[in-house]
Amino acid sequence: MQKALVESAVVLALASENTIARDLRAANYKAYAREPNYAILGPMKDRGGPAGMIIKNGYIVAQWGDVNRVDMTFSVTKGYLSILAGLAVDKGLIKNVNDLVSDYVRDGTFEGVHHGKVTWIHLLQQTSDWSGCHFETCDWADNPPKEGSVEDWKNRPLIEPGTQFEDNDTRVNILSYALLQVFRKPLPDILKANIMDPIGASSTWQWHGYDSAYVNIDGTMMQTVSGGGHFGGGIFINTMDQARFGLLIARNGKWKNKQLISSQWIKEASQPSIAQPGYGYLWWTNAKNRFPGAPAEVFTAIGFGGNYIVIDQAHDLVIVTRWMDYDKIDDFVGLIMQSLE
Repeated sequence: MQKALVESAVVLALASENTIARDLRAANYKAYAREPNYAILGPMKDRGGPAGMIIKNGYIVAQWGDVNRVDMTFSVTKGYLSILAGLAVDKGLIKNVNDLVSDYVRDGTFEGVHHGKVTWIHLLQQTSDWSGCHFETCDWADNPPKEGSVEDWKNRPLIEPGTQFEDNDTRVNILSYALLQVFRKPLPDILKANIMDPIGASSTWQWHGYDSAYVNIDGTMMQTVSGGGHFGGGIFINTMDQARFGLLIARNGKWKNKQLISSQWIKEASQPSIAQPGYGYLWWTNAKNRFPGAPAEVFTAIGFGGNYIVIDQAHDLVIVTRWMDYDKIDDFVGLIMQSLE
């Protein structure tokens, strides 16, 4: 990599802090002010400043900011949830992503003419149009109607599952809940034992749900964790651990000599979907040239406030950046791509 261009990328990252408040409770209330009855339901914490890391061929070639500070990561959490779905498939707990979720979750969450059609792939690609409320959050919260009322939204015609994409945190939380029903163990425990401990992650990361989001699983009350920080919660993690997770994905699920998640799942998760080519299984793809100059196969986890994990398998490259200005990420990634010799 060309040193001058890498250094320029780091300078840009440090100079391009996102404008959202460091008090993330205040940032959330401002960002979601249009949502009726919006409330923070899970843990939150103030954020730090810009931080990040670039890994090439398994080597740290650059880092900046406090890479050991634990911060919220918002929708980057979806990338972790995608990997847990892959673990469920690898372990045979989910036979096929095209199976109906109602065959696995039989408590009424997936009953009815519409919800009964929802499959695992619909949840993973965010095309289910699942409608309703779940632990104090409702599907209309992400995109409250600009005209009409919430009641109008609740009574709208539902869209055939698999035909239309919508990034929706409540539906991602429904996937998390469904995976809890499949694993029968808290998802943070599954992630720790199968992924985070084997890759040598620290003990500082945490995965939170909402204060009220507990269910009885085989006689034990367990929390169903959230897929982001929209209402609080999600994964709180430092940059170094985030980079280790990114490197595992970049290396097709293999860490040293152990296959932790199948390479087939990584391949499927990063493929463009039919309804939204810019999206795979909870990962954003580069099919629509999100990052000009980057390979089409690049895929990314993206979170509120400018949190990114960028995976470029063709160049064995992982980029993690925290709290970056949304308008600067293309220039930042472009400099790193230009640096590759």
